[in-house]
Amino acid sequence: MNLKLKTFSYAQLNTFLHRLSGVTKLICFLLLTSAVMFTYDIRVILSIMVMSLILMKIAKIRFSQVRIMYIYVFIFLIANFFLTFLFDPQYGVRIYGTKHILFTIAGSYIVTQEQLFYEISKFCKYLSVIPLGIIFVLTTNPSEFASSLNGIGISYKVGTALSLTLRYFPDVAGDYETIKMAQEARGLDMSRKASMGSRLKNSSAILSPLIMTTMDRIDLISNAMDLRGFGKHKKRTWYVRKPLTKEDYLSIVISALVLFGALYVRFFINHSYFYNPFIK
Repeated sequence: MNLKLKTFSYAQLNTFLHRLSGVTKLICFLLLTSAVMFTYDIRVILSIMVMSLILMKIAKIRFSQVRIMYIYVFIFLIANFFLTFLFDPQYGVRIYGTKHILFTIAGSYIVTQEQLFYEISKFCKYLSVIPLGIIFVLTTNPSEFASSLNGIGISYKVGTALSLTLRYFPDVAGDYETIKMAQEARGLDMSRKASMGSRLKNSSAILSPLIMTTMDRIDLISNAMDLRGFGKHKKRTWYVRKPLTKEDYLSIVISALVLFGALYVRFFINHSYFYNPFIK
């Protein structure tokens, strides 16, 4: 149990975010991520990022719960940062219409303020949605989320499928840690002492049994649901159901205002998808 609490799992706490309905958190998540996706204005993106980090603090989410996810996200973002420059080092120049050279690497690989600003904006854009997803997953009771979706007219089959998905995150994380420790006990070096290449190569020894364990669990759950007659009736009752409160409606309104604010900045202030600080 302690292992699961340290990984990507839901924990029942008495915070403002935990008290919100699951469907409210889904709507807020979609509204806020849409606000990030509909603009490349780094001012809007950073504002939403700061707000999401504050919400993570309010939700009492520990970094140890999401450390592994952040490591993989940062690896992806850093790789994306350099690959973007490798394949099109002048993309930022074409977007902003100006060219301020910082230094030249070789040939057409010229580092400009425009390209650097564009890539930093994109880096923050991707990074800003991660805390929102973490908040949604770690503060949402899967059963309550399914019942909330069914309460607004969505099929209980869809709600149950999403509920099982949320429940599965900590199970996969727990299986990964268990298999990793078992392989290390057999002499597989996954510590920081090993080179990056060795660790990537040895990861295959973890992924294969992890995939097999996952497939076995899916088969087991499917058989159990079939034996209990899941899906026979059009409706079902719920043990957990949380009605919408004033806090839910207020959260949705605030998230909608953030989205409208992002759209207003895009269409009426920037008049563009991109914020251009290079034009005075």
